[in-house]
This record gives sequence, structure tokens and C-alpha cells, in this order.
Amino acid sequence: MSDNSRHDLDHGPIRKCQACGFDGLELVIDLGHQPPCDSLLTPAQLDEAENTYPLRFLRCPNCSLAQIDYAVAPEVLFYADYPYRSGITSTLAHNLRSTGFKAIEKFLLNPGDLAVDIGSNDGTLLSAFKEKGMRVLGVEPTNIANIANENGIPTIQRFFTQEVSRQVREEHGLASVVTAANMFAHVEKLGSLISGVESLLADGGIFITESHYLLDLLETVQYDSIYHEHLKYYSLKSLIRVFSEYNFTITDVDRIENYGGSIRVYAVKGRNLPISETVTRLLAEEERKGLYTSAPFKVFAERVRKSKFDLQQLLFNAKANGKTVVGVGCPGRSSTLVNYCGIDVDVMPIIAEQSSSLKLGLRLPGKHIPIVDEKLMFEEQPDYALILSWHYWRPIVKNLRAKGLKSKIIIPLPDVRVME
Repeated sequence: MSDNSRHDLDHGPIRKCQACGFDGLELVIDLGHQPPCDSLLTPAQLDEAENTYPLRFLRCPNCSLAQIDYAVAPEVLFYADYPYRSGITSTLAHNLRSTGFKAIEKFLLNPGDLAVDIGSNDGTLLSAFKEKGMRVLGVEPTNIANIANENGIPTIQRFFTQEVSRQVREEHGLASVVTAANMFAHVEKLGSLISGVESLLADGGIFITESHYLLDLLETVQYDSIYHEHLKYYSLKSLIRVFSEYNFTITDVDRIENYGGSIRVYAVKGRNLPISETVTRLLAEEERKGLYTSAPFKVFAERVRKSKFDLQQLLFNAKANGKTVVGVGCPGRSSTLVNYCGIDVDVMPIIAEQSSSLKLGLRLPGKHIPIVDEKLMFEEQPDYALILSWHYWRPIVKNLRAKGLKSKIIIPLPDVRVME
């Protein structure tokens, strides 16, 4: 089993590349000091001090990883009452379940095989494996684990560690597949996690990770997906660099739509295994698009600043002309956008969320905008609705129109535009 503590971070400033250890990181853009994006506040907490941390986006010229340079303690970010549920967003639920179904088909997994999901949330991804007769187990540090257990997805409420890996192995046997969807880039103790997965998997077992993809982030100006939970922003080249230090081979890769553009990587336990053409092709595309140079990062930073100024101008002019604006959706990324652009309650007095959201009644970190039931938005019919979950704007707008929203729709990124 590999042991690579170099990939394990301490809290606080990060001086070197989180993948290769290079100490010549280049600043791309500074988004200011910001609060943790999912640390939503109760009205009572508005009388207390609020913690903020540096939020700077940097690139490694050596291995092509992008990252932030400050690690907030995971128990601060992923606290017990963490208010995120993957299963209530239909697009995301469908995408997560498709990960399970594809893995079964691709690797000929059998009923009775064990599937483990790290950061399993409400068990949505594991439900696909369970549906096909596999044994499933989730590992989830927040109280959302209770929802998974209630829904018949056995879940351990802990952070995944080598100790948890050993416990699972002793109680359930070796796993055929381990998944980590939209949390692999969040992990502070990455070396310990990969080593724990390695010891949990049978030989030839598959470790499937999904992360925001750096190329999509740059091309679609997704600066709002830069927040403290996301320590790393992977290129395929940088992922290969990380896994090369462990007993794994990245044999295949998919580009998927999740979160506005993600990369799904299949790492099979064992070294020097055959690699699909998909891997070779995507590495060639990264090279062709200059991902290993500073050029696309400079373009990205310029577009980020322009989008900020354009959005500010639109919203401030609307306010000056007596128009009303509401926010729609409150994903983690909304906190980065709202705080970086300086949008406060004077400009956007509420953010509307669906009735099943765990965030209703809370306030957005930093700007403290109240999160309310979307029913209020349909009653008030504001002049403008700013789509903060803009990466899913098509189904959201279709749904809002079907429910009778007449407001003009603002899509903030990649470029600000208004839809009648």
C-alpha cells in the first residue's frame, strides 16, 4: 500500500502545488477574503463575528494543477448541519445515478459486489448500484447521512480515513468499486484518502472520481466554482501526476456535464495497465488548448473582471431605475459570485429556493441575503431574476416559466445576458 503524506495538507496557507510540490505557483486572480460558501447563517448568528479566509486562484506551471492557497479545516467547511442535498436537484440526481450504471456496464460489476461512496451525501449515487443488486455503503461526515440511512442506503457518518477503510474492510470485505463524486477536489488529506481507497479495493478494483474540470472552468468563466471547499481544480495531466505516486493507473476518462463541466476519471488498482485512447486524446486536447501555459489563465482573469463589472452595472442601474431583482437558487457557488461582485440586500433583497431546500430561512454568508421559499418570488413577480445556478440555466428557466414566472432572466456567466 502506498503512503504519501506529501499530499496531506495542514490547515492554513498553502505554499506549494498540492499535486507535485512545486513552489513556483503563479497567481491567476484574487477573489478577496470570503466566508466558507456553505456556512449559511441563522438570523441569530447575524449578531456574531463571521470568519473569512483568503480566496486566491493559482496555477502550477510544472504539472498544470490549479488550486487555492489556503486550507480551511474540514470540520469548519463540512459541519454536521451542512445544508446540501444532491438528491433534490433532478439534473444532478440523474447524473449521479448514471455514474453508477455506467460503472456497472463498463467494468462488468456483479450483484453482491461491494460499492463504497465517499462523501455519499443522501445516497443518490449508491442507489444506482443498489438497484442492480450490489451491496452498498456510504461514508458521509454530515447529518445528511441520516437521510441516506432512512432511505435504505447504509451510511457511516464519518470523514473517510485509513481507519474507516480498515473498519469497512473488516466488516464488509474488499470493494469492487469506490466512488468519490464532487468531493475528490475537496480533500485536505488526499494522500491518506487514496491510500485508504487502495487498501479497501480488491486487485483490479476501480476508483472513480468526479471533479470540476479545469478546462471547462476556464472556457466558461466559472470563477464562482472557486471556493474554499474546492482546494484543487484538476486537469487530466495533474490527476495522472497524483495517481502515479500510488498503486493506480488512470485507464479511462469521461467529460461530463455535472456542475457546468466535470471530469470523471477511472483509476484501476494496479500499475502500468492499458490506457484507453480517450485518455490520450484528452491530454492532446489540453496541450492544444494551451492548458499547460499561462495564456488561457490570463484570458480567464480578464473575462472574470469584465463579467463582474457588467453584472454590477446591470444590477445597480436596475436598482437606480426602481426595478426589483431576486436571486434564484443558492448553490455554494452563489456565495463566491455575490460576494465578489458586491451584491447586497439593497440590490437583491432575497434569494428564492425550492420548497424542499434545507437552506430556507437562512442567510447567505458574507452579504446575508435571506433565502426564502420560491413561492414568494412567484407572488411578487420581480422585474429581474438572477439565475445563480446558471450552469443549469436551461432546465431552471424552463421550469420557472412553466410555473408562471414573468420576470426578465439574467444569466451571469460566461457573459452577462438578459432573456426576456
